[in-house]
Amino acid sequence: MFRRFSALLLLAGLTACDRDPYEAPGTWQSKGLNDANLRVMVANPHDLVEGDAAAGTTGNSAVPAVQRLVDDKRRGLITEGSTNAVGAQGGAGGAGTGGGN
Repeated sequence: MFRRFSALLLLAGLTACDRDPYEAPGTWQSKGLNDANLRVMVANPHDLVEGDAAAGTTGNSAVPAVQRLVDDKRRGLITEGSTNAVGAQGGAGGAGTGGGN
């Protein structure tokens, strides 16, 4: 009897996992509010249609990365202590490295 009840309880629990909790009845839905906020905050509305070029660059540095993404040949994540990462040793100084008055 206990086995049947626990099996029924397990089955009922698994069927509840089938639904997306964000689409449950009574759950708040944004209905495009994020897009509306973005349209209000953007300085140039045409930037939502087509981006604006960055000053002083032709975008050549981004081409290899975009091509790897398109070809589905992305690089693996950098592991701690790895020396094969670009800029792994560089970067700006931390706290206390700036000049004080």
